Amino acid sequence: MSFIPSKEATKKVSMDFHGTELILESGWLAKQANGAVLATYGETVLLATVCRATPREGIDFFPLVVEYQEKAYAAGFIPGGFFKREGRPGTPEILVCRLIDRPIRPLFPEGYCDEVQIIIYVLSSDGQRPTDTLAMVAASAALHISDLPFQGPIGAVKVGRVDGKFIINATPDQQAKSDIDLILAAKKDAVVMVEGGADVVPEQEIIDALYFGHEEIKKLINLQEDLRKLVGKERVEFIAPQPDSVLVGKINSLVGSRITDAINIAEKATRREAVKLIEAEVITSLGEEYAARKAQVKSLLHELENKASRDKTLKQKVRLDGRKPNEVRPIECEVSKLPRVHGSSLFTRGQTQALVTVTLGTSMDAQRLDNLQGKSEKTFMLHYNFPPFCTGEAKPLRATGRREIGHGALAERALEKVMPNEKEFPYVTRIVSEVLESNGSSSMASVCGGSMALMDAGVPIKDAVAGVAMGLITDGSDTVVLTDILGDEDHFGDMDFKVCGTKNGITALQMDIKCDGLTRQTMEQALSQAREGRLHILSCMEKAINTTRGEMSMYAPRITTIKINPDKIREVIGPGGKVIQSITKETGVKIDIQDDGTVSIASNDAASTQRALDIIKGITEEAEIGKIYNGVVKRIADFGAFVEIMPGTDGLVHISQLSNERVQEVGDVVSEGDEVKVKVIDIDRQGRIRLSMKEAVEQAQ
Repeated sequence: MSFIPSKEATKKVSMDFHGTELILESGWLAKQANGAVLATYGETVLLATVCRATPREGIDFFPLVVEYQEKAYAAGFIPGGFFKREGRPGTPEILVCRLIDRPIRPLFPEGYCDEVQIIIYVLSSDGQRPTDTLAMVAASAALHISDLPFQGPIGAVKVGRVDGKFIINATPDQQAKSDIDLILAAKKDAVVMVEGGADVVPEQEIIDALYFGHEEIKKLINLQEDLRKLVGKERVEFIAPQPDSVLVGKINSLVGSRITDAINIAEKATRREAVKLIEAEVITSLGEEYAARKAQVKSLLHELENKASRDKTLKQKVRLDGRKPNEVRPIECEVSKLPRVHGSSLFTRGQTQALVTVTLGTSMDAQRLDNLQGKSEKTFMLHYNFPPFCTGEAKPLRATGRREIGHGALAERALEKVMPNEKEFPYVTRIVSEVLESNGSSSMASVCGGSMALMDAGVPIKDAVAGVAMGLITDGSDTVVLTDILGDEDHFGDMDFKVCGTKNGITALQMDIKCDGLTRQTMEQALSQAREGRLHILSCMEKAINTTRGEMSMYAPRITTIKINPDKIREVIGPGGKVIQSITKETGVKIDIQDDGTVSIASNDAASTQRALDIIKGITEEAEIGKIYNGVVKRIADFGAFVEIMPGTDGLVHISQLSNERVQEVGDVVSEGDEVKVKVIDIDRQGRIRLSMKEAVEQAQ
């Protein structure tokens, strides 16, 4: 009989991590996976599993797949919709998948092609502890105790700052007060990934936040090391396949210096054509003997191209397109490109181009969210599209990919920091970036174009925002930091560091590295160089538009906001919505009413807006002491007359207030249906209104 571990086989390690116990355990759940870890932080619980399959034949890349899924039961609710079960991952889940993938992928040995799948389930969520960074730690721990050749572990934390003090893994209430929101992942000796935003924070303070977080990550790495000592499996030995030395020699002799000559061509398409021509000639020259090894030949030629490109940058300090390391490509900026949209811009930098539009809507256009954090609405959105033609390719159009979602989220974060608050600007704002051409950092072009399009649309943003992508080439002894990297420089380089901000500080950043780590000095140089590049780009943008337009597009809705007594909301809506429907039908406006009594009226026509305002004010207007009204007698009693002074509001004119002369019978002075002038003389605590006809007459005289 085979041995089946029991619950007692569970091994746990734990620590107090900023006031809350963090537990990692393994040995009982998901035992057939190569590695499985249950991570508990407060009342938030995640299960991370890792499985490996043998590589598919002919594969020449690392097929790592990360899936992160938030279970509805984790927060105690049932999913909406017809099927009542979790469906495809939403945008927040996809972004967490990317957070896990990016720091882990480079920690597998080069040449490793086994299929690896990481699945993380959120089993319980207390709404206070972050599930994204905990998922990153759990995934790393599952890999670290497995038999896979993982060169980790890594740790991950959120860094915030409240009242000038850095905090780790802020609660939602703390994060609402924080001016920094960074997620970073790191090995024990180096930061390997950064994602986050800030409320226009200077570069040096961002660096301080990163290294503060790194010190805390070391504790999480030590905890994973302790778990491996208890349940870790022996690593599967992986020896990277060595290239055929005979083939390498033949290729080198056939190529000679031609690869170097090819990469000296500045124009991207021409350079690529030259490399393809060399590739075709080498394959032809090798003949039938190597006909079945074309993929290997192409891979070796690609390595030669990478080496020549890196050598050119490191030794000559000259880049593929001839620029200096800190030089930004030529920039052209245009606004108001599309006549019927609410705001538009075209941002072109070198061979990267983004057409960006802004559409303004009402609160009814807000995106409704339903996730572990509860129901909420999103009023600012940026959608990023990367069609195949932008790189000169012909491919089928598919659903939005993870890369597009990630790039859009970065650009959205960068611009959201300068948006006005809802009271100042009660619009739902949607930005769409259509990447028309791409040769490096189209997400940063989307930030620049988005900033200009917002100003073109008349959105009163706090300041203009620009973004620039930084790169790095290092051989261990020599290091070159690159400003505004090309697509090829991203591919063969050691870093992709995107930095967005205003002239005063950073609003968003994203960093991935392929080298062993960055020194603080290199990090400071990269951010300093990024600031110089950002200021240059902002100066170019200012030539096209330097301030928000005073007038919105004639096609954008105008929103007028008034406040009414919340007790009057039901009167504006009416039974079954009849009143509000009649107002919208009569005037053609859109009306939105919040629970606090805020009424927003949206329309392109000023007269229609005013008519709707007049109707709503008539319904909700409240009596004022001392004010004279034109009223209608609705009912007569022995002691006085009840007069309606506005729709749904009436008061009593006591018999003593009907006239300056003594009145024997109320009917001698007024009859039902009479129009009379009355003055409000008192409103008691119960809201009952006392009116006077005689004082209204006296005041009129």
